[in-house]
Amino acid sequence: MSVESMTMFRDAAMPLPDAAVTAPSVPSTQPAREAAPAIALDYLCKRYGTHWAVDDVSFVVPRGWTFGLLGGNGAGKTTTIAMIMGLVVPSFGRAMVLGHDMACERHKVLKRMNFESPYVALPARLTVRENLTVFGRLYGVANVKQKIEELIEEFELGDIIDRYTGRLSAGQKTRVAVAKALINDPDVLVLDEPTASLDPDRADWVRGRLQAYQRRKGATIVMSSHNMLEVEQLCDFVVIMSGGRVVALGTCRELTEKFECKNLDEVFIKLARGA
Repeated sequence: MSVESMTMFRDAAMPLPDAAVTAPSVPSTQPAREAAPAIALDYLCKRYGTHWAVDDVSFVVPRGWTFGLLGGNGAGKTTTIAMIMGLVVPSFGRAMVLGHDMACERHKVLKRMNFESPYVALPARLTVRENLTVFGRLYGVANVKQKIEELIEEFELGDIIDRYTGRLSAGQKTRVAVAKALINDPDVLVLDEPTASLDPDRADWVRGRLQAYQRRKGATIVMSSHNMLEVEQLCDFVVIMSGGRVVALGTCRELTEKFECKNLDEVFIKLARGA
């Protein structure tokens, strides 16, 4: 999908203002929400004092897509992700997930989301099994034990499942964190550097598991990564941020052609240096 097409999709997908409808003609909102895109950011802004961490960000992520949110340190991507997850309330604009405004309706959608980052440590004094059990119960998973057994097999956790999480290697912790992120079969999966600390072979193995899950579930994946080869492999389109604003949006191929670069790495560097 081209940048222009995505802009049209965004404008068409934005909900009408409350004043545009009258009470007698408003049907049930459930069908509309089920047809809504996975994520729709509508002129999203976040200000801390006089600093605009996120400044007028708008884009749409269709359901079932893998979307890369890229940018250097301080670009605003972490704050944007926090607003998508309902952890930070926007100063202006809206972050809609599965048809729900995350500033006031996050409780309706959080069980359908999950998050993974190797930089967010799981409780070190719990075993891997205990950690998965706790998070399974937090997300209201119906049969936690059965789901854990499925994850043990899928992510080859048998040899570490009863070890204390704090005693695992960095690569093992990352593998467990990805498994935890799938404990509730999320419709929207947010990943922050999902294969950090993994060797190339294991990283490729994890990416394969994520792609298989997405195909099986039809899930939407939001991914922040500095591994541009990984982004090119996984993402249907990317948004690149700088200074709190979107500076480029499109497929990897569109961006490399637009900025006359060989790959996404060169595009990132070019934009980071203000070219």
